[in-house]
Amino acid sequence: MGNTIHTRSGLQRLLWPWKPESDKEAGDAIVKNMLLHWFPARIAKASLAWNYSFYLGTISFFLFLILVGTGLVLMFLYVPSVERAYSSVKDIEFVVSFGWMLRGMHRMAAHLMVATVFLHMIRVFLTGAYKNGSAAGANRPLNWIIGLVLLVCTLLLSFTGYLLPWDQLAYWAITVGTNIASAAPVAGEATRFLLLGGTTIDQPALIRFYVLHVFFLPVAVLVLFAWHMWRIRKDGGLAAVDREARSVKAEAAPPVRTKTYSLLGVVGGESVHVRNTVMDEERDTVSSSPHLVRRLVFVALLTLIAVAVLTVIFPAPLETPADPSVTPNPAKAPWYFLWLQEIVTITTVTIGSFTINGALVGGVILPGLLFALGVWWPYRDRSGSGAVGVWFAPERKTANRVFLLICLLIIILTIVGTFMRGPYWHLYWPWETWPDMPVRF
Repeated sequence: MGNTIHTRSGLQRLLWPWKPESDKEAGDAIVKNMLLHWFPARIAKASLAWNYSFYLGTISFFLFLILVGTGLVLMFLYVPSVERAYSSVKDIEFVVSFGWMLRGMHRMAAHLMVATVFLHMIRVFLTGAYKNGSAAGANRPLNWIIGLVLLVCTLLLSFTGYLLPWDQLAYWAITVGTNIASAAPVAGEATRFLLLGGTTIDQPALIRFYVLHVFFLPVAVLVLFAWHMWRIRKDGGLAAVDREARSVKAEAAPPVRTKTYSLLGVVGGESVHVRNTVMDEERDTVSSSPHLVRRLVFVALLTLIAVAVLTVIFPAPLETPADPSVTPNPAKAPWYFLWLQEIVTITTVTIGSFTINGALVGGVILPGLLFALGVWWPYRDRSGSGAVGVWFAPERKTANRVFLLICLLIIILTIVGTFMRGPYWHLYWPWETWPDMPVRF
């Protein structure tokens, strides 16, 4: 194989993992590649199916790579200073060649990553992929928890980047978000002070959000993703593999003639006649190179094209510079936290002189309970191994309904907060015109 590679042209040597010429070369294409070595040399056909995973985890990772690539360029152009942040973003938008495209792709990839990680979580739950299958040493519940932490880190990564343009939209979105966080008992105000570096959103807050956004959170996401991928290998691959292994009929192993040496001489016999369910490697699996490699490249290109097209259709907004003395009406949190802002509104109840703090209930207690429920659920799930890797398994009907109801409520509240909340947080239909409201100073 080594001689085969060395006799190729330079381009062929670069692309040989894409088109290996032998099984040995196909295996080496995976083992010798820094990224592809996360995958086995051969992969189950069930894992490659588009309609099982929808490649949502893969799309999320490529969106993260787009964020890193565009973010590295933006770091050379952005100035994390209250006096110059807005003007530097404005220069990126209107002065730097294709700067608007660069900034727009960064913003669009961030929003799409939040959505795809959320959808990936839904897919894992509905297929029961957080449950252990037949692989020895599997610990899929742990990997589910790693995924939940990755979702939180993704939200924080987008949230910290929200402030950096230092316009009215960013300033007041962060104001709403940090005010909700401050409602946490005991540590709420301390957490807000730690995030902002003070009691107001000013230079200390901007530099802290910037450092979190460009270093600490990306590193955390990268480490957690690597751990997530490693655990998938340790857990025996995607849960679809367990589903396929169960569907393989047990095949009788033919008896084998044996010899047993005893004190009286050699005694003939046969081995124990057993039946086993082993997947046929030739029939049920294919070489990861080129089958998986080609799909990964296809998904990467499709993701890049989708981000670019959406950026052109929905350019990144840039409002007037941040002004603490001018309060927009309404002031909204980032879209992925609008469901929390809606719950805060719903749970804020005044009875006489007593007021229930909606920020505490909807902004701290409820999301905390949802996260704790997500961590606990894999250990509570008593469905059998036959439900692992199966979309909408009948024995998980109740669990799936409860989970889908929670997700549907989150989506509905997000839509309401995005499109139907107007001045003073009153409800308006999307086609209704908001009344002219005086600006609050």
